[in-house]
Amino acid sequence: MARGEPQTRTQSPHALLIVDDERSLRFSIGEWARDGGYAALEAEGGEQALDVVREQSVDAVLLDLKLGAEDGIEVLKRLRAEDESLPVIMLTGHGTIAHAVEATRLGAFDFMVKPPDLDHLGVVVARAIEHTRLRRELDGLRREKLPTLVGAAGLAATLQQLEKAARSSTATVLLQGETGSGKGLLARWLHARSPRAGAPMVELNCSAIPESLLESELYGHEKGAFTDAKRFRKGLVEMADGGTLFLDEIGEMAPALQAKLLHVLETRTFRRVGGGSDISVDVRIVAATHRDLPRAVAEGRFREDLFFRLNVVPVHVPALRERVEDIEPLAEHFVATFCHELGRRPARLHPAALAALKACRWPGNVRELRNVIERVVLLEADDEIRPEHLPPGLAPGPAPADTSGAMFTPGVVRPLAEVELAAIQHALGVCGGNKTRAAAQLGISRQTLRTKLKEHALEDEEEV
Repeated sequence: MARGEPQTRTQSPHALLIVDDERSLRFSIGEWARDGGYAALEAEGGEQALDVVREQSVDAVLLDLKLGAEDGIEVLKRLRAEDESLPVIMLTGHGTIAHAVEATRLGAFDFMVKPPDLDHLGVVVARAIEHTRLRRELDGLRREKLPTLVGAAGLAATLQQLEKAARSSTATVLLQGETGSGKGLLARWLHARSPRAGAPMVELNCSAIPESLLESELYGHEKGAFTDAKRFRKGLVEMADGGTLFLDEIGEMAPALQAKLLHVLETRTFRRVGGGSDISVDVRIVAATHRDLPRAVAEGRFREDLFFRLNVVPVHVPALRERVEDIEPLAEHFVATFCHELGRRPARLHPAALAALKACRWPGNVRELRNVIERVVLLEADDEIRPEHLPPGLAPGPAPADTSGAMFTPGVVRPLAEVELAAIQHALGVCGGNKTRAAAQLGISRQTLRTKLKEHALEDEEEV
């Protein structure tokens, strides 16, 4: 082999992993690498190579195409699955164009014939390591720009699914959850974690655009395509090229447009309104809906074939009432946010007010909680948010399971007056003694509550 020197370096050595079943080749390339200031790591097979990658930082891999009985292409696939940013340079003593094409398709950084010319190898390895540095630096920037997820303890399973989905740059994701549960924020979080993070994310609410305009909004139009088309206009699909297109409320899309979207998903091509030629696009689709799409399919309101294309990675986004543990951090975050926006001193949530928030059903989910906190911070000047500051119309949530268990013992019937008293005391406790709020939670008037307090010989104190 012709002798060549990698670039000398003054910082901590980069690690080069040499995977070859020939010990002599591993030794010679390893000596060359160490002479040039690299940390040379060796593996004679695929499993050993994977162990090295899992256990320590590797900046580039030299991988033989033929590892005894092992297929280097299969090892390449496994290495890429382990770390997609790791550059792998394939080596072969009997390479063909077909091998090179296949290796490149699977993400190989380069393809060289054995024994490699070391001058050329030095250039390729230097480029590969620079590629790794830039890729990891970009990944770091992506993590820094991740959308803030406050109160995400109850979203752990959802985030795990999205983390896996983010590894693919093409798999279509369908977010399913109630209105206001945070599907848009999670779509942005997914995009920021994906290989497409450096490209645009374009969003469209399908229910916010009239059907007559939605096609032009999505695909753009040529000048003169219709009466108001005074000039050429790009659509959102084209603007999202290389990135992510988020289609919120996909269940509201008209059947004719569903067919066009299916065509885009299947062919990665589209035509502008009034256009005569296909335009290729590289875009990942993330869709969201609060509708029951399988039911819509059964009722003929949504195309079954489109549903299957969208439902590659289905992700359930739980309602706020399903993750009560997230209410406190979310509420505190919103209080701090709106106090800062209004230029007022920070306020705190009284424990009774927080208990009242946790007891609510929140049909509007996180969006409703946010709106309630904004209203309170805007209208109330106190530094402490108490139960009486909360709007009386908040829907109460279901009683905690342990409460019903303690109130109703199997085989035992308690007097109605005793059950009523327990319910009143529980409501007053949740509402911090506020009778107006407690009455609303119980579904009775304040006067009725006062009457029942007297009936049960409870002291009728002034409101807190």
